Amino acid sequence: MATQSPFSWVGGALDRLADGLKPPAWLTDEVQHRLVLFLNHVLMQESEAQARLARLQGHVVRLQWRQTVMQLAVTPAGLCELAPAAEHDLSLVLEGDSPLALAQGLLRGKRPVMRIEGDSQLAAELSWLVDHVRWDAEEDLSRLVGDAPAHALAGLGRTVAAGLRQFAGKLPVRRDRNPQ
Repeated sequence: MATQSPFSWVGGALDRLADGLKPPAWLTDEVQHRLVLFLNHVLMQESEAQARLARLQGHVVRLQWRQTVMQLAVTPAGLCELAPAAEHDLSLVLEGDSPLALAQGLLRGKRPVMRIEGDSQLAAELSWLVDHVRWDAEEDLSRLVGDAPAHALAGLGRTVAAGLRQFAGKLPVRRDRNPQ
């Protein structure tokens, strides 16, 4: 018999709050630009990833979660740029409605459930990128504070992340209110 957490009301309250809030367009636009800058920073550290993406220049990927849509185009340099809302080659739609359930899944190391439509070759390349490209935060941090402090801070970060994963593994899995 499954027991329900005494704090399950917190997840419901957060879901209702997220349903009622819609960020202003300027904030959404700014966050998307920052995400593209971060994504390109990570891609520039992996020459193989850039080479694989460069072969797909001009392709457009549409990412959607709830009402938020972001379109990325592949540049000739093997990087990404925001694309105007127009034709796209691949559509990735996150299926979960609950931000809390999505965060729990990511903390558990699971890929989110998504609907994929369009170019299968492009989808395969993106899957390879997700599996093989990682941000080396310790390297970036070492440029700011030096190698030894960066190593110590990265170790602390790994310990905190492991604790969060362990905690998330003990939380009950929440199902979306509106399964489709």
